[in-house]
Amino acid sequence: MAPTILHLRHEEKPLEHRSALTPTTAKALIDAGYTVNVERSPARIFDDEEFSTVGCTLVPTGSWREAPADHIIVGLKELPEEEFPLKHVHVQFAHCYKDQAGWETVLARFPRGGGTLLDLEFLQDPATGRRVAAFGYSAGFSGSALALKNWAWQQTHPAGEKLPGVESYPNEAALISDIKSDLEAARAKAGHLPRVIVIGALGRCGRGAVDMCLKAGIPDEQILKWDMAETAKGGPFKEIHESDIFVNCIYLSSKIPHFVNLESLKQPGRKLTVVCDVSADTTNPNNPVPIYTIATTFKEPTVPVEGLEGAPLSVISIDHLPSLLPRESSEAFSKDLLPHLLKLNDWQNDPVWAGAKKLFDSKVATLPKEALN
Repeated sequence: MAPTILHLRHEEKPLEHRSALTPTTAKALIDAGYTVNVERSPARIFDDEEFSTVGCTLVPTGSWREAPADHIIVGLKELPEEEFPLKHVHVQFAHCYKDQAGWETVLARFPRGGGTLLDLEFLQDPATGRRVAAFGYSAGFSGSALALKNWAWQQTHPAGEKLPGVESYPNEAALISDIKSDLEAARAKAGHLPRVIVIGALGRCGRGAVDMCLKAGIPDEQILKWDMAETAKGGPFKEIHESDIFVNCIYLSSKIPHFVNLESLKQPGRKLTVVCDVSADTTNPNNPVPIYTIATTFKEPTVPVEGLEGAPLSVISIDHLPSLLPRESSEAFSKDLLPHLLKLNDWQNDPVWAGAKKLFDSKVATLPKEALN
């Protein structure tokens, strides 16, 4: 039997440095009999030679488009906005299953070309219902870091200048050191460290956000750790209004009351000046933080909330926060995903991948007819 061929594509999203496969997991796949083709990538945190050294075949950037139809295309973030039908099986995050803006156009490319989407966001263990691999912890950790950085910037730049662009860090220690330095400068100006509220604190993402705060030196008593029990009564919540920083870490699966909105922010006594919406459900009609309308980027990390009096309030809504720590987040994610990657040679009969295919089929069935033309 011919080996199953996996094709790791170059990520074309700006400032995306992560990788679904690492040299370590690629070697494990090769040792198990897979062929792994890796597109050359100037953006990926791992050098091309790290992959070729373990036995991967380096192929041209963007060559997945012309790869034979039986190759499985592996990536992370969404594909570029192009119109041609997709013929391959794609393993990636597509962000088109929760009524995001333009979801029909994104999803319809697969059935139009006879392709299949196995969306990494919805890979679940059928026995537990839990995701088998996620960037949640890294997203919360990085989002919390940028929220602290933004708050510190506000204290040392009271004229209202926006936080400048940021670059990825080589490791966690470098990030923590930088944030600690920012906070010390801010405390010298403001006379205090921020009070932070994290909603979704018991999940992977929330644990990451809380851990970043603690490692940066925020006292535990200044971190409000909220989860479903605290939000059950329904918002908006004055505790957000009274905090300096709000980090939203929930996984949104249905409509819920707003945590905060423009009306609640206009109430007197607002301390809140930074929101990091790690969930980044920017275009989701059920977003419980409906105070912004655009996704931000590492080049422009914040967007101001308009129409408020008092201190400026800015939102961070970057949808690939783990790329702030690309090597460590990629290693952790790919390690968790590896047991399932090893079953891609018979994915139709594996419960996890078959579950993803069943979900894909159900979403395709909801497409309007005009999207398939």
